[in-house]
Amino acid sequence: MNDFEKAITQMDFRFFGTGQHIIDVESFLHKEDAVLLDVRSTEEYMTLKLHLSHFCQILEIPMHQVPLRINEIPKDKMIGVFCSSGVRCVIIFAYLKSKGFENVKILPGGYNHLTEALKPGKIYKKVNG
Repeated sequence: MNDFEKAITQMDFRFFGTGQHIIDVESFLHKEDAVLLDVRSTEEYMTLKLHLSHFCQILEIPMHQVPLRINEIPKDKMIGVFCSSGVRCVIIFAYLKSKGFENVKILPGGYNHLTEALKPGKIYKKVNG
């Protein structure tokens, strides 16, 4: 059994039923030492750049480059995988789990959930403690 198959066998009904694979955007943005892994294409993040310096570090690695750049992704921090539609982040979540990343989560909801979590009042609270 390869690493991907081993990772998949751990993703049973309990795993998905208890939501171990996801974290809502607001909870993620309040984690210490969190890294948002943006797996959108270069064209997407050049069109709509995410600046979350008040909240977390961002790594912009398009999905197709993740295997080649996996050493840039820290294993000692929570990794929140983000894309615009939810498809690519699921693929990369499973891939990272198969490579031994323990603390990786999917950020569901794409742009809608992210922008909801970044309304002025919420940013103000984060910036001003």
